[in-house]
Amino acid sequence: MYSEIHQLKAIGMKKAQVARKLEIDVKTVTKYWEADPEQFQEMVQAGRSRSKKLKAYRDVTLKWLRANPDMSTAQILDWLKEHYNDFSVRERTLRRYVDELRKKHNIPKPAPVRQYQAVSELPPGRQIQLDFGQKRVRKADGGYITLYVMGIVLAHSRYKYGKWTDRPFTAAAFIQILLFCFEHLGGLCEELVIDQDKLAVVSENHGDIIYTYEFEQFKRLMGFQVYLCRKGDPESKGKIEAVVKYVKRNFANHRLFTDLRSWNESFYEWLKRTGNYNIHGTTKKVPAEVFLSEQEYLKPVPSMSVPKEIVTRTVRKDNTILHRGNRYTVPYGTYHPGCELKLEEAGETIRLFNRQSGELVAEHVVSFEKGKLIQNRNHLRDHTVKLEQRYEKALNILGDSPEARAMLEGIRREKPRYVREQYLIIEKMAEMYEADIVHEALKFCLKRELYCAADCLDIADWFEREQSTKEAEELAIPIPGWLKVKAEKRDPALAYAHLAGGGVQ
Repeated sequence: MYSEIHQLKAIGMKKAQVARKLEIDVKTVTKYWEADPEQFQEMVQAGRSRSKKLKAYRDVTLKWLRANPDMSTAQILDWLKEHYNDFSVRERTLRRYVDELRKKHNIPKPAPVRQYQAVSELPPGRQIQLDFGQKRVRKADGGYITLYVMGIVLAHSRYKYGKWTDRPFTAAAFIQILLFCFEHLGGLCEELVIDQDKLAVVSENHGDIIYTYEFEQFKRLMGFQVYLCRKGDPESKGKIEAVVKYVKRNFANHRLFTDLRSWNESFYEWLKRTGNYNIHGTTKKVPAEVFLSEQEYLKPVPSMSVPKEIVTRTVRKDNTILHRGNRYTVPYGTYHPGCELKLEEAGETIRLFNRQSGELVAEHVVSFEKGKLIQNRNHLRDHTVKLEQRYEKALNILGDSPEARAMLEGIRREKPRYVREQYLIIEKMAEMYEADIVHEALKFCLKRELYCAADCLDIADWFEREQSTKEAEELAIPIPGWLKVKAEKRDPALAYAHLAGGGVQ
């Protein structure tokens, strides 16, 4: 591997190209990229020393593997650290050693076995399956490019069709290719099988499937049914998964890319030469020949103009859309699951429209910076309505007096960030105390310019306690006159002098 890396380096290949060519990690290429033969030999010796270090733990590792064949390397590493305090080896090194032990002592890691069921052949004209794939291919002038393919196959005849693009599919492009496919086939099937791709499906919605706007209109016009299957479900759409894999491996592998038009022309020639004219491995028939008889069972294609390319943007939960690396606001409350807006760009302005009604939702000047939030102040949340409702409620509870209005307006002026909380305290005070106490508390606060609901509540509490004390004094039982007589007090010194028969010195 070291020799191959340096041979490819010598002919001018880059690290990433070498990694793809040798099917190894780019980190491994980097490790040996600048190493001379002496340094490489030192690396080999270091690796051997690490292997010798792990041999001391061979028996216990084998014991664990034999007892628990499904044990992961990460868990073995943790157990070794738990039982041996001085154990210090990287997980990647241990993984290689554990793999060697598994091979040498025949302890394979058990893999879950998924059971499948054979699917009976469908009648002609019943079903068409569709799926997407992508492939990184080499360009004729150097470098690589990622191409995207949309594959289509008739379930009965295994007749194939498809289209390649050099960018991800949009909803409009997806429908265009479907329409071209139906015209190429000379009809359409009763049912279209597709997985939960965002080009066709917004939400599965517990069975009440919500389709994208374009696909819903197209489906209604064409009149076919849709079977929505889950990802990696070969029993539902295994035929098209096999077709996409076949197209990528047999047609796209090792083919040089010059331009998209030539690539698709070569692809259609491949379909005529190989894809639809080789004997199918399961049916043992030629798809093109079976298709001639299946064509009679296809439904006619309704006339329809090819849809224009529609640029859409998904509305995010924070009521913004992403466009060229920036966030642009839409009016508060626009967001709902699956909400998309149509985007039109004219000069330095973008406009966002409701896709159903065509109503203009938002308009912004395009920013040529990146990572910015382009905000329209009119799109911010409108707190005024709820605040006015809270104001009116508090005012009604307080009896709509001038003092109440002055206090509520003062609170809004002095504490604008906490108006809601302040009004709630005022409402609580009005429910806890009598109207006259509340009125006195408001007057007291207004006189001293105390625009604080908590202060007003404390003062109302003080007034109530004062009033309770006063009422208790007024309701006290009258004391009889004889109980009000006070005993005469005499000077103890005079009393003691009289008893002694003398006077006071």
